[in-house]
Amino acid sequence: MARLVASRTADKLPAPASRGENGKHDTILRAAVTVFARNGYFNSKVSDVAREAGVADGTVYLYFKNKDDLLFSIITEMLDSFIVHVRTAIAPLDSPLSQLREIARLHLEMLGRDRDLAVVFEVEIRHSTKFMEEFSTKKLSEYLDLIQQVIEAGQRAGEFRPDINPRIATKVFFGALDEMVTNWILSRRGKPLAAAVEPVLDILLHGFVPNPASVAASPTKE
Repeated sequence: MARLVASRTADKLPAPASRGENGKHDTILRAAVTVFARNGYFNSKVSDVAREAGVADGTVYLYFKNKDDLLFSIITEMLDSFIVHVRTAIAPLDSPLSQLREIARLHLEMLGRDRDLAVVFEVEIRHSTKFMEEFSTKKLSEYLDLIQQVIEAGQRAGEFRPDINPRIATKVFFGALDEMVTNWILSRRGKPLAAAVEPVLDILLHGFVPNPASVAASPTKE
């Protein structure tokens, strides 16, 4: 989601100043992603971000209140842009199953393009319970609501089991994608993260238990 952080509209600005004609807001935000991923959020200073961005320390405070505001802006602006992108991508798709598959693909593909942003999203924001509570309430819930709407539409269309709890299904779906991103960050194998979409969806949609057809077709052991 590297470029998503930089593609904002002015009305989303959470900082006390405008972004300016020279794009310093986006430059500083991009620098914060790099610094937080490299040093860890708690070990980073605003001066480190300013140095990475090539600006004076005071310039950072023209756009962001403090280091917390930098981290919150990274996540909220990323999700704002990503949710808009997802809604646009799935709108033409008639099948809720196709929409769910597209959400999974976009989720893994976008984070897989930018390891630094993935580290911030998956690791750094989780060090603070207070921040996670605020983030979950204000932003993550919007994304989860979108996923749940697709699952509920699939239930109405007969594509998904009607007896499953859509809220729990949403958390399981998000949790599976979330874990794949975390594993990708830690493994450093370089394998495209989006390659995990189909295996993850296969398990989520079909579970662990073989269907009767596959059992009947499998050779018996003597």
